[in-house]
Amino acid sequence: MSDADYLRNQFLIAMPGMADGYFNHTVTLLCEHTPEGAMGLVLNRPTDLSLSQMLAHMDLEKGAGQEQDQQVFWGGPVQPERGFVLHSEKGDWESTLPISDDLFLTTSRDILEAVAQHQGPRDFLVTLGYAGWGAGQLEHEILQNSWLSTQSSNQIIFATDPAQRWQASIGLLGLNPADISGEAGHA
Repeated sequence: MSDADYLRNQFLIAMPGMADGYFNHTVTLLCEHTPEGAMGLVLNRPTDLSLSQMLAHMDLEKGAGQEQDQQVFWGGPVQPERGFVLHSEKGDWESTLPISDDLFLTTSRDILEAVAQHQGPRDFLVTLGYAGWGAGQLEHEILQNSWLSTQSSNQIIFATDPAQRWQASIGLLGLNPADISGEAGHA
């Protein structure tokens, strides 16, 4: 891993005092980090849109069978009309970015066609929009104590209730959310 992508596959955990309404109490998976900037997906903000509704809007016919209809998530304020599928199996999709050995981001329609037919990845999360930072912006926000960071966890992404992801992510650091101050400071 090069220095330029050292934050890839990290959770960015919003500090309790973050004033930005978009990111208050969010957990964001950092999917890409380069000298030009960073891109991530907010993982704990479900929308009112269900996956079934989204697939119907895209004219993708659902296959027969039982399915647990999941919510589509708000991935961030940038390009909120654009869909992203975060998943744990690589697959053979048209446009996939590997985040780690067992975590991938796909933006092509073919994965949603497969999901509609119950042939997609077993573990997946669909978002609309993404969070983006320009060159040096994320690093500056981290230095200002806006974010904590830790290695991501597929367990938290795919198996933890969205309302519990912020607390569970803080727990990865061995911290109790009640012990984290909303006040920024520098040692």
